[in-house]
Amino acid sequence: MLLYEAFPPALIKIGLEAENKDEVFEELADLLCQNQKIGTRKEILEALWERESKMSTGIEKRIAIPHGITDGVNAVQGILGISKKGIDYDALDGQPVFLIFMILAPKTATEKYLQLLIRLAELLKRTEFHADLMAQRDSQGANQIIKKYEDDIYRLEIDMV
Repeated sequence: MLLYEAFPPALIKIGLEAENKDEVFEELADLLCQNQKIGTRKEILEALWERESKMSTGIEKRIAIPHGITDGVNAVQGILGISKKGIDYDALDGQPVFLIFMILAPKTATEKYLQLLIRLAELLKRTEFHADLMAQRDSQGANQIIKKYEDDIYRLEIDMV
């Protein structure tokens, strides 16, 4: 599964209103439920909090990757939130987060889920990717940035073979 397909424009929100982790989980879960016509918000939030209870998914570089396995979705789903002001997330480095990559998957798709996390980790190694995403004004532009960087990495992998 490709990242730009997992994070379609309809599931990208620029200008998050959330100020803390609770609010960002709710805001992004609402976006998913509204756009995918699924009414499983409670299951989604439970899966996110279950994972979060083990350790914060707020990683360094002002990024969070909340994720979880739940039958509240029927396929791997990516939801991206971009905050211009930063969110108090209880991140591991103590900094606010600006990019929130939420990933959810049903129990039947754990392999795709893990592959998506690996692909995302590759993109997040590039600091210019962060800056380019933060500069976007609309969800279509953010989706195209994901595609551009993913294409660059894929092209590099082919060139190395």
